[in-house]
Amino acid sequence: MPAIKFGLERLLAEAELRRPLAGRRVALLAHPASVTADLTHALDALAALPDLRLSAAFGPQHGLRGDKQDNMVESPDFLDPRHGIPVFSLYGEVRRPTPAMMDTFDVLLIDLQDLGCRIYTFITTLRYLLEAAAEHGKTVWILERPNPVGRPLEGLRLRPGWESFVGAGALPMRHGLTMGELAHWFIATLNLDVDCEVIRMHGWCPEAAPGHGWPLGERSWINPSPNAPNLSMARCYAGTVMLEGTTLSEGRGTTRPLELFGAPDIDARALIGEMFALAPAWLAGCRLRECWFEPTFHKHAGHLCNGVQIHVDDARYRHHAFRPWRVQCLAFKALRRLQPDYALWRDFAYEYENERLAIDLINGSPLLREWVDEPAATPADLDALTLADEAAWEAERADFLLY
Repeated sequence: MPAIKFGLERLLAEAELRRPLAGRRVALLAHPASVTADLTHALDALAALPDLRLSAAFGPQHGLRGDKQDNMVESPDFLDPRHGIPVFSLYGEVRRPTPAMMDTFDVLLIDLQDLGCRIYTFITTLRYLLEAAAEHGKTVWILERPNPVGRPLEGLRLRPGWESFVGAGALPMRHGLTMGELAHWFIATLNLDVDCEVIRMHGWCPEAAPGHGWPLGERSWINPSPNAPNLSMARCYAGTVMLEGTTLSEGRGTTRPLELFGAPDIDARALIGEMFALAPAWLAGCRLRECWFEPTFHKHAGHLCNGVQIHVDDARYRHHAFRPWRVQCLAFKALRRLQPDYALWRDFAYEYENERLAIDLINGSPLLREWVDEPAATPADLDALTLADEAAWEAERADFLLY
């Protein structure tokens, strides 16, 4: 099997692909994981091409080179010291590019490693740039990278009116698309008139074990955001990201963020037992382990937490059986049953939203929270809602698959 080639590497290696860029001002949207196989950052690799004129760069949340550790910490604009071009932040004073920013280029290259989850803000930045490109008559090229969690899909779809910076459209939590495929979906569903080219990968096999989307053993994992340190986190993320809408620690401030959860005042062993009693089928494909941890920052910093780690990195892992969104939903339901008055839902601002609860914003509707909080609601009730959404999405996304 030939080695995988990402879109960036094809653009660098194939002069014919670059020919349409001749004489045009080119900008790059990238982040720390935007690297070649030899770990050269995309900005440096593209700047070294004599036939390419880089005029600007953009950084999403956490920055172009990865300057911000925590969530919701803004990045400033700056002049790149190595290449002498302006670097504009799309997670600073603005979330959408300004007309002045759009005036700095003719073609925008987007080279972002996604995690395959609706809430990951790089998807929203992709949407905003496609909309701006349509408005300003600019061209967009998507330099493809793998969806590291492959093709499985899961979760409720975002409901109308619930769009936000962590909810770019009516996607389920785990969408199973690449950034190029998502770009085509946005263009179709938003009816955008924009010149968009996808530089496809060569050799990506999303069903190939053991990576099932990520080329394990072939490519280095670079954190696309500071708390995305490995493939296990990516696999769990479509469920554990919901912890950001709760008072439970999602493991920020530990070495296994978003693979575990807990708090000082829960009984993890009882919680796991209740999860298996409620819906054992929802726990297939992974293993749950009681653990103890003390976050060094963020929620419950400096306090010993009893928690649960989700293990998806051994022979028991089954890619198509593992359903991270349901695993985390079940944990919330089990905790509500064990401790009905537990102050579970985070009630402070999340991604600059002050009116809507974070858990609802994350899920794209109140449906999940209402299911957790309703004592009579069963796993079958949530499945009834979710299976319909999942079937509809599977049919809808088929038209956009490139691989």
